[in-house]
Amino acid sequence: MYDYLRTQEKEKLKITDLDYGKLVKDKSLEEVLKLAVHNYCKMNTQSEMFSFYKIIYSTRATNCMAAQIMCEETEKMLLATKNLFYALQIHQKIFVKDIDQAAISFTMTIHSLIDYQLDRKSCRNWTRNVYCQKACRCNEWKY
Repeated sequence: MYDYLRTQEKEKLKITDLDYGKLVKDKSLEEVLKLAVHNYCKMNTQSEMFSFYKIIYSTRATNCMAAQIMCEETEKMLLATKNLFYALQIHQKIFVKDIDQAAISFTMTIHSLIDYQLDRKSCRNWTRNVYCQKACRCNEWKY
């Protein structure tokens, strides 16, 4: 079910089989990062996927399969972000000492902020998540 819903959402957003080189070529670092975060958030908050995630989130501490799905999703996000960051590095849009660590840091930051946003939405205390926008600012990714 997870794979089916994830594939459907990616197709709706037209983000299947991305060519990261083409994606980053004519965009600034900030534009690329904001686009990546926007697409990931949108993919995971579409009605069917969001309903599925509500169940998974609520049972992952006690259900092995739910925890496995969350691990798989995190690993997919990590791999996609690493590939994106490699393309950014090749096109000289990101300047970091350790591209893998930068990708992991960015991924886990966004992953946690999305969790935070979903928690706020669930408790009816939703506001726009400015933290995701701040995490995408170019100068924060040049070290």
